[in-house]
Amino acid sequence: MSPLPEPAAWSAPLPEAHPPADMAVYHLPTGTYETRAAFAVQGGSFRDKRPFAASAILIKHPQGDLLIDAGFGAGVAGHIRLLPVFVRAPYQVGRTVSEQLDAAGYDRSRLLGVLLTHSHWDHTSGLDSLRGTPLWMNAEERQYAAKDPDGKVFRQVSQGYQIHEYAFADGPYLGFPSSYDVHGDGSVVIVPAAGHTSGSVIVFVTAPTGDRYAFIGDLTWQIDGIRRRVERPWLLSKLADSDRGQLRQDLGRMIALDGLVRIVPAHDLGSYDGIPLLTPEEAKRSR
Repeated sequence: MSPLPEPAAWSAPLPEAHPPADMAVYHLPTGTYETRAAFAVQGGSFRDKRPFAASAILIKHPQGDLLIDAGFGAGVAGHIRLLPVFVRAPYQVGRTVSEQLDAAGYDRSRLLGVLLTHSHWDHTSGLDSLRGTPLWMNAEERQYAAKDPDGKVFRQVSQGYQIHEYAFADGPYLGFPSSYDVHGDGSVVIVPAAGHTSGSVIVFVTAPTGDRYAFIGDLTWQIDGIRRRVERPWLLSKLADSDRGQLRQDLGRMIALDGLVRIVPAHDLGSYDGIPLLTPEEAKRSR
């Protein structure tokens, strides 16, 4: 298959952001599962086995912290049994997000909520041990998760959660037509990217160092989708994506930003390299 058309690189100034000096970003890896590249991106090799990350990101901010996604939970084995047999894969389990927060001595009262890029099982399994923390979702994803067959795990693990529903009331952002500036300082900005699920989002984060991240969820499963401008294989896209045309448009928007922001597909393990882990020392430093 031919690559997607190459979009013009983003040439306008990057949006203003004023992240506070004590803001920080951490990677909380919870495990991996094995997928062949041939099933991940068009043109991938069947011999190329990829460890798909199941991770969360902790964004510490003096106005309140957020977790992006929840990774694998304590009950991940049971969650996988809820999946169709053909999508189950060998997996390796690490410590849950909850266990990592406790090991670091993290004060959970700081958490504003768990912000889901979308509601599929490998982003929500860890909700089984984060109860008491609000769940951040937009209306479109709430509707999707309530009825879609792929929402079985979400519906099980989210029982009893308080839902904080947000909307995209702010203006255009980096080529996306609307956005939500969480803290009002440009440090954490959510945009709709509804091609994978009907309420999928991308979370743009600007750190005090000036580093800019785009946590793109499952817009593409691997960074190859950005660098080689390729979609998922046709059959996998047919099974996994709610709006392939919208997904293709949003891929183009992100391809135009490559090099200006650090793009992190949720399941590309190497894309997390350099994002620090949450250690007790880090937890103390950024209190």
